[in-house]
Amino acid sequence: MTELSGKTAFVTGASRGIGAAIALQLAESGADVALTYTASPDKAQAVAQQIGKLGRRALALQADAADPAALKAAIDKAAAEFGRIDILVNNAGIAEMAAPQDHDLAAIDRMLAINTRAPFLAAQMVLPHMPDGGRIVSIGSCLGENVRFPGITLYSMSKAALTGMTRGLARDLGPRGITVNVVQPGPIDTDMNPADAEYAPSQVALTALGRYGKPNEIAAAVAFLAGPGASYITGAQIAVDGGTNA
Repeated sequence: MTELSGKTAFVTGASRGIGAAIALQLAESGADVALTYTASPDKAQAVAQQIGKLGRRALALQADAADPAALKAAIDKAAAEFGRIDILVNNAGIAEMAAPQDHDLAAIDRMLAINTRAPFLAAQMVLPHMPDGGRIVSIGSCLGENVRFPGITLYSMSKAALTGMTRGLARDLGPRGITVNVVQPGPIDTDMNPADAEYAPSQVALTALGRYGKPNEIAAAVAFLAGPGASYITGAQIAVDGGTNA
């Protein structure tokens, strides 16, 4: 597929899991890709090498999403390298389960900094480099819509905020033809949430399809939203959750 030929993408947290799958899918669709990582340079470079083998340009950049200065430096470097950024994918995220009273202030601040503040700042920072008709896609969670079990209040709160951000940016950026959407994954088999974990059966039981999803299934949804076929979709929540919230 080459429907994204000539486009450039910036994907946060793309050294592994869902982020890596998204970066590779966008490259397979024809885009050049800049990807960020926090502490896995070897994995990030491996993804960049795979993108290169697909005939696309790749740039792996170290940037903790919780650090606004590092995020801006990465975006500016990607824009300087590629000339512009057509597609922003806010994928970087963290999860921590605990009772509300057990989250200390540092944990609260970091969760919100990465899951909520960083996507807004990334959009703000990318916009000067994004031409009209660009795409912004954030990776939320089905748990941002429905809280299915205890211990995830902070995580659910951080992901629910992406819906409000998405709807607001869709209104703000509509006149420029920039679409803004959020993908809501269900349980996806990654290092963060492996399908063979002790708690996995309880998550599978919540789905209609009776299985964990795969990173490439999230990547396919992102690539669609980034492409020309989704030009009239904006401000939307796209559930890719196996029916968890059906």
